[in-house]
Amino acid sequence: MFEFDQYLGFLAFLTILTIGFWLMIFLLTFVIPYWIIGANIENFKLRREAKRQAKEA
Repeated sequence: MFEFDQYLGFLAFLTILTIGFWLMIFLLTFVIPYWIIGANIENFKLRREAKRQAKEA
């Protein structure tokens, strides 16, 4: 069987593994798509403004 320090190490390993798993899920489902969509919207606004300035000049 496990001794107490081995049990604590195993619990620490499981905790870190679980935190890493949920962090990866959060990043892949929310942060990265938000970042990509925001960058595309910003590029669209910059292109539209450049076209507007070119049309005025």
